[in-house]
Amino acid sequence: MNSLPVDPHNQRALRDMGRAAAGALLFSLPMLMTMELWYIALYIERWKLLLFLFSSFPLLILLSRMIGFEKTTGWSEAIKDSMVAVGISFSTCFVILFLLGVLSSDLNLDNLTAAVAVQLVPASIGALLARSQLGVEKAEDNERPESYSRELFLMAVGALFLAFNVAPTEETLLISYKITYLHTLAILAVSLLIMHGFVFSLGFAGGRELTDELTTPRAFLFFTLPGYVISALLSLYLLWIFGSLDGLAPGAISKAVVVQALPASIGAAAARLIL
Repeated sequence: MNSLPVDPHNQRALRDMGRAAAGALLFSLPMLMTMELWYIALYIERWKLLLFLFSSFPLLILLSRMIGFEKTTGWSEAIKDSMVAVGISFSTCFVILFLLGVLSSDLNLDNLTAAVAVQLVPASIGALLARSQLGVEKAEDNERPESYSRELFLMAVGALFLAFNVAPTEETLLISYKITYLHTLAILAVSLLIMHGFVFSLGFAGGRELTDELTTPRAFLFFTLPGYVISALLSLYLLWIFGSLDGLAPGAISKAVVVQALPASIGAAAARLIL
């Protein structure tokens, strides 16, 4: 008996969904196994969680338009691509959290949904990046003309992803309590140095070579410094979303943001090399 022919379109769709699930798992697993993120769903203000999710959706659409797991030809397809990625990421996070025993019968529906939703943004970023980072066709399909706005956007994606790994934890605030303002300035300087070195000085694949037109001061002014500002603003936003800044004085907030911006700035620099 002859087997029924496999529809290539369905086969590709299943492959892309499997790749998206793999990307969601790869990018979110460290956070799925982080205790602070298990319990943050119990106390995070629901309006802040909804704000974070809705404000992240435009970022996911733009990311899908640039390098989503399925090649898009217009904004409507990018929106559909993003919604599929969110759905796959929600399912992936739900299954893993259930297997880890985090989603127990003790949780009501509100807390159960929040426990998965708080993990959704980094998982969805991973799902969308699955095509560019895990797909065999990335070399030919993901070539896009470089632009200044695209580089800034990719730095924001990298900063958001890596900062999210740290923002919910208590260590950021603990470090900010322990350090002095001199330490804070040193951390800021080292963050800028690392960002600049990653892209312009260390010869990593995907980095940039300094030229007569792109001098060191120009590269610092137009790429490194804006990238750090983006990282610091996203760090401030995440710390606020997770309630880490509640009751802090302005000086303590500035130290916490600088500490949080260290991993965020490294993520921003790495994104320019990888994506």
